[in-house]
Amino acid sequence: MASISIVENVSLDGVVQAPGSPDEDARGGFPHGGWFAPYPDAVLGEVMGRGMAGEGAMLFGRRTFESMQSAWAGTTDNPFGPVLDAKQKYVVTRDASWSPTWANTTVLAGDAAATVADLKASTDVDLTVLGSPDLLATLLPAGLVDDAWLAVAPVTLGSGRTLFPAGAHLRWELVESVPTTTGVVLTHYRAAR
Repeated sequence: MASISIVENVSLDGVVQAPGSPDEDARGGFPHGGWFAPYPDAVLGEVMGRGMAGEGAMLFGRRTFESMQSAWAGTTDNPFGPVLDAKQKYVVTRDASWSPTWANTTVLAGDAAATVADLKASTDVDLTVLGSPDLLATLLPAGLVDDAWLAVAPVTLGSGRTLFPAGAHLRWELVESVPTTTGVVLTHYRAAR
């Protein structure tokens, strides 16, 4: 059976929406896109890279997948593009007719919790979720997430999509906590079963 890890940038008030760029995700009138830009440093790159470095596959919601494909597919002038191109990618979508163009991509159409639970049970290849807050709003309450690698930034945003949906009562065990030079606290939690 596979394990599922999430790798997320999160504000002190739990917001995960649009950390990367101003136009990343303005749904709901979110005005703070790109809020994580001041915080990356070498410590963050090293620690969070461990959450993504395994031999496993990537698991995305469709919106995040399309954003990642636009930014990284076919790029060779950075360390991420070739790695993401080569990795197996699974995309959860409600649209069974959607056909992605990024190499090594498999569509999981239908109910997110059911399709991901089936995938998790049928493979021993570990899965990593980047971003994808809509997908996580289903996977977390369903108990399908095993590890959380969080980069908690010293900022409150006051609005936006949060990592944990209302009603998601989950217990976690702290595996590691590392402060960065920019005030971010990097944490690795394991789901307490």
